[in-house]
Amino acid sequence: MRSRDRSRDSQARQTLAREAARVMCEGGIRDFALAKRKALERLRLPARTPLPRNDEIEQALLEHQRLFGGAEQARGLHDLRAAAVAAMRELAGFNPRLVGPVLSGSADRNCVVCLHLFAEAAEEVGWRLMDLGIPYRDTEQRLRMSTGGIERVPGFAFVAAGIRVELLVFSGRTRRHTPLCPVDGKAMRRAALAEVRDLLAGAPGFQPG
Repeated sequence: MRSRDRSRDSQARQTLAREAARVMCEGGIRDFALAKRKALERLRLPARTPLPRNDEIEQALLEHQRLFGGAEQARGLHDLRAAAVAAMRELAGFNPRLVGPVLSGSADRNCVVCLHLFAEAAEEVGWRLMDLGIPYRDTEQRLRMSTGGIERVPGFAFVAAGIRVELLVFSGRTRRHTPLCPVDGKAMRRAALAEVRDLLAGAPGFQPG
């Protein structure tokens, strides 16, 4: 590919990434593929236009939020992380880990607080929620794992103070493997309670593990 073509493709990806980020912010969308399709339609670009990677869109999303989100976005992210800390305290016996946009900082008020828990059986988490008097519904997600396979991971969802919380319970063989991040395809970042507390407090140099 000639350098001029590479430059044109790069510019097209950046333009699409910015538009997809705008779509996600305005529509509360977290589906990268859907955001790309809507961005193509908005910009009236042909379907063969080079598409940005998910991580390029997330970077554009973070930049968009810095420029236009202001105090409201910061408060929303703070509230989500505070809800994560509260839930992690109550579920400390399951070694909870925060994942997803609430951890990365790209979340808005429409986002779900997603926690990974570890137990011998998913039912143990359900019993704990009942003990806490928290109404919930059963869920399940298909996750691509570091082994290359796809696993069905059971979970629970509930609402606390208007914030949606989703728990995914890793038991049996899924406890030994890490799911892949839908943004960059790498092992998903997970943060323990102490790390999320530091992040909530704005501790410098925080790096989730």
